[in-house]
Amino acid sequence: MTDTDVLTNPGADRVKKIAALATRAGRRKQGRFLAEGPQPVREALALWLRRWEDGSAVGPLPQLDALYFTAEALEAHPDVQALLDRARGLLFDPQDPVPRASKFFLREATAEVVAAMGDAETSQGLVAVGRIPRGEADLSPLESAQLAAGLLGLKDPGNVGTIIRTADAAGAGAVVLAPGTTDPWAPKVVRAAAGSHFHLPLFAGVDAEELVTSVRAQGTRVLAADGAGEVALTDVERPGEPALWLFGHEAHGLSAEQQALADARVSIPLYGRAESLNVATAATVCLYSTAMAQHAGAPHAGGSSGGADR
Repeated sequence: MTDTDVLTNPGADRVKKIAALATRAGRRKQGRFLAEGPQPVREALALWLRRWEDGSAVGPLPQLDALYFTAEALEAHPDVQALLDRARGLLFDPQDPVPRASKFFLREATAEVVAAMGDAETSQGLVAVGRIPRGEADLSPLESAQLAAGLLGLKDPGNVGTIIRTADAAGAGAVVLAPGTTDPWAPKVVRAAAGSHFHLPLFAGVDAEELVTSVRAQGTRVLAADGAGEVALTDVERPGEPALWLFGHEAHGLSAEQQALADARVSIPLYGRAESLNVATAATVCLYSTAMAQHAGAPHAGGSSGGADR
């Protein structure tokens, strides 16, 4: 395997096949998804290296299948270049134990080719292709999760991606998406999540009742975020207990049937004149309310909340 040839034809079959991953049909057929830009590519490489350098990456997370880059993009992002250099050491070492099926295709391409592959309005010169994890019906990672998010019917890709990113930042063990929710592997969702697809398990197409039954069997409380909820977030009892938060459709919220699945319907106090909160903002408040209660007194670990995306 080498990466010496530069891809120069935007109309090549390989390029068209990757571009097809912008569609649900293309992702379903190929079992793969697009991850564009420096942050998702950085996290895809870091995950691959954790798997094969020290074996620390476990769980149903995506596997890196291919990576395309422009020389200019690597020059602009030396940290990605450094990760790529480490990966090359494993990819091209004939003595290395990485199985052939687990190696990823690596190729430099022109800016026109990378732009044709991707879905973003403005290409940043880096495109990864990941394999969508299989075994979505296996909810065993939820057994040890102290915090999880359930998305029931959310449609906006930006909201879904933001909630995935927030759940990751809050230390959640998984995000579960019920039927009717936007595909978590769609390019706009992946961009909004800023690399979090490579950090925590995502389970799509899981029936809400099945989800609730599974977590409740582990002693996890089920809390429904509801603007008309009878319990204020500030009054939730035992806020640090393991919790699954349910979030509903942007306009309609959770249905009566979905609300009935929860142990409590929780509202966020509004101190100003806004009618309501965007669902992604509400999810941030709810998930962090639980996370901070669970980590009260624990030393801070992680990145800054105020830094811009790299």
